[in-house]
Amino acid sequence: MNSTDLYRDVTDFAHGTPGWVHSFADAGTEGGILLLMAVAILGWWRSRRHDPRAVALAILVPVGTVVAYVLSEIVKGMVEEERPCRAVAHAAASIATCPPEGDWSFPSNHSVIAASLAVGIAIAWRAAIWLAVPVALLTGFSRVFVGVHYPHDVAAGLAFGAVLAALTILLLRRPMTALVLRLRSGPLRPLVEAQRGSHAAV
Repeated sequence: MNSTDLYRDVTDFAHGTPGWVHSFADAGTEGGILLLMAVAILGWWRSRRHDPRAVALAILVPVGTVVAYVLSEIVKGMVEEERPCRAVAHAAASIATCPPEGDWSFPSNHSVIAASLAVGIAIAWRAAIWLAVPVALLTGFSRVFVGVHYPHDVAAGLAFGAVLAALTILLLRRPMTALVLRLRSGPLRPLVEAQRGSHAAV
């Protein structure tokens, strides 16, 4: 079964689900990313009670996400794949509004962002992996469910985001740790170190 056939199967299934499922999936495609962002912020806040390396890893979560997103946009502009909600014949109408022409499909930016956030969170705060990874996968699936991406867009986006986030953290963790150490002796110290006796840990 190719990606187009799988897209038709998923969107046909989606149209057989109740209306509240459509609304949940449409909102969840953005909500999943917002939830992951909130977890990343919480991870940074709690890291301030730990050593500089922990703070550096938490700060690198959004850094890796930005790197992955920018490179994803470059790939989109190179590939220029039309959205399936416009290109696939005899497919069910998309639940979400089909993006305008020129808003290319490959890879799925939502999947890139979700995967990069999830991998960053998993590295910086391992206890949160049980939440971050499932949310990222569901966010990616929702893009096919609501009809705006092929399955291969999502698979590529998840892989792309995960790999780039891991590489960014691997390459920058030492210089970021050194930067955190310097910041802890300057006016920005509250951003990288909690005050003694505070209850910032989670």
